[in-house]
Amino acid sequence: MNTPATTPAKAGAPFDYLLPSLGADMDVGKIIEWRVDLGDTVHRGDVVAVVETEKSDIDIEIWHDAVVDEFLVPIGEEIEVDTPIARMRHLDGDTAPEPTIPEPTITEPTTPSAPAPVGQRSSRPETPPTLPAVRREGVRVSASPLARRLAAERGLDLADVRGSGPAGAIVEADILSIGASPGNLAPTTERRRGLGTMRSLIADRMARSNREIPHYHLARDVDLAALDSWLTTRNADRPIAKRILPAALYIRAVALAAARHPELNGYWVDGDFEPGTAVNVAMAISLRKGGLVTPHVSAADERSVDDIMSTLTELVAGARSGALRSSWMTGATITITNLGDTGADLVHGVISPPQVALVGFGRVSQRPWVVDGVLEVRPILTTTLAADHRATDGTVGSRFLTTLATLLENPETL
Repeated sequence: MNTPATTPAKAGAPFDYLLPSLGADMDVGKIIEWRVDLGDTVHRGDVVAVVETEKSDIDIEIWHDAVVDEFLVPIGEEIEVDTPIARMRHLDGDTAPEPTIPEPTITEPTTPSAPAPVGQRSSRPETPPTLPAVRREGVRVSASPLARRLAAERGLDLADVRGSGPAGAIVEADILSIGASPGNLAPTTERRRGLGTMRSLIADRMARSNREIPHYHLARDVDLAALDSWLTTRNADRPIAKRILPAALYIRAVALAAARHPELNGYWVDGDFEPGTAVNVAMAISLRKGGLVTPHVSAADERSVDDIMSTLTELVAGARSGALRSSWMTGATITITNLGDTGADLVHGVISPPQVALVGFGRVSQRPWVVDGVLEVRPILTTTLAADHRATDGTVGSRFLTTLATLLENPETL
């Protein structure tokens, strides 16, 4: 992996901002909304556009201090990853690096990934989004992501809606003012087509992963009695919205275990393992319309459980509402799939390339368990590991699961 340069860019130097890869399963996308205007000054972490992918609409961020000079692609046109989408000029003193993650090398070559952040998200308040001027191609109309989702739910054709937003863009109020009939609430052909596209995409990527990656699978049962007690005590005086869920502890435990077993935290690229520069734990989140996305908690081994819980809440809300950010979708070094709430006892996961490991959590069930020579009934969780045999072997994987089990059974260490 190339180390990004941090030499200050020359003030006024032009550069092209490229369509970033928002995950290993993204090859193309569409700019559906600009959040900036020509002549605007943008700063590291600002959202500059909304990109439509097969899975979701995602806010993409800029990683330089710059001025927007020109938009290079029309709204609604499908373009490949790494296509220049805007021309900008560096501001004086701009030193922002552009971290990269490796792309998978399985089967046919894929388009190299564009810069993706791996650190903390900017805490600088964002300016209110600016809707772009209307640009039509056929019947495409400029509209906010929320307006598009509401229109789809109601079976409305945006080409027939008059927008009241900037430059005639369609906003939420325009859709709500039309109302909905029972017929409009039925799934539309477009929504069914979108769901089919996502299922096809997921099936293709997982088939390639199973075909090209030599998986090995391990499992270990974990006694969660201490964790349940810890959570009960920790949440006793908290309002419901502030309570910690087991998922936050799972993320924290996986992050700490991955930090102690770095052979499982990184990527398989060009026939070799590249360790991750941080422990960025992705969580598979199911979407209400079907399919799933995998945003990540960055540097999860360095965060408190409360911070992870807050971030997880934000990620789930963003995934379910379609308000994902590019910094959440790229840079993950290991992934979790948690199917416990669906009733599955265990899950044999499929690795998301170019990562080399996926951790699965099943449901917690009351089972007989021997404690200090005495048979008791305890809450038991089955954890699983799917790992790439090219990067590690069962010995490393087994040690990882042992570390994970120790952490979960001793929650005061998390």
